[in-house]
Amino acid sequence: MNRTAVAELYSRLAAANPEPRSELRYSTAFELLVAVVLSAQATDISVNKATEKLYAIANTPQALLALGEEKLRGYIKTIGLYQTKAKNVIGLCRLLIERHDGEVPDDADALEALPGVGRKTAKVVLNVAFGHSTIAVDTHIFRIANRTGLAPGKTPEAVSVKLEKITPIAFRRHAHHWLILHGRYLCKARKPECWHCPIADLCRFRPKTPSPEGADAYGTASPLRA
Repeated sequence: MNRTAVAELYSRLAAANPEPRSELRYSTAFELLVAVVLSAQATDISVNKATEKLYAIANTPQALLALGEEKLRGYIKTIGLYQTKAKNVIGLCRLLIERHDGEVPDDADALEALPGVGRKTAKVVLNVAFGHSTIAVDTHIFRIANRTGLAPGKTPEAVSVKLEKITPIAFRRHAHHWLILHGRYLCKARKPECWHCPIADLCRFRPKTPSPEGADAYGTASPLRA
C-alpha cells in the first residue's frame, strides 16, 4: 500500500471515529497498567467486570500489595491465566514502590522491567496514559495490517516497526485504537463486514465478504464509535 493510500485509510478511520478511546476502564495510569496486564488473552469486557470490583477496594500499588496475591486471585479468577497474572500484578506493585515511588514510569525500558509487562503492554500504556505515538500490535492489528496490505509482516514486532514507519505523523497518536477497534467490530477474523467498511476499496483482502440482503454497499461510513 503506497503512502497516499495509507494516508487515505487513516483519514477515513479518523472521520468515522475522531476521538478513539481504550475500552478498558481506568482512572489512573496505574489502573490502566494493571488492566492491560490482565487483558492478555482476555477480553476487555471480562477485565472491566473484574477491575470494577477490585479498584473499589484497591487501586494503588500500596493497596494491592497489602491486599495480597491470594485475595487478588479471588477478584480476577474469571479472567484467563488469573493465577499467573495475580503473581505478576503483585510483583509489579512491589517494584513500582521500590523503584518508582509507586508511580507508573513514562519509559519503555522501565515498564518492560516490570513483571507481566512486555513490549506490547508497555506501548499501550505509553500511548494511552502518556500520549506517546506508539503502535502496539495485538491480534486485531496484526490481522488488519496483513489483510489490508497496510503493513504486512510475519511477526507482531515486524508489523509494529512497519506501522510506525509508514503511519503519517498526524495519525500516529490514535493509530493503535483506530486499527484495534476496526478489527474488533468490522474487520473481524472469521467474517469481516466488508459491505459497510469505510476502507474496503483500499483493502487488498479478496474476496470481500458479500453484503447481506438490504445492507449498504462497500465504502459507506463505518458505524463504529468509541
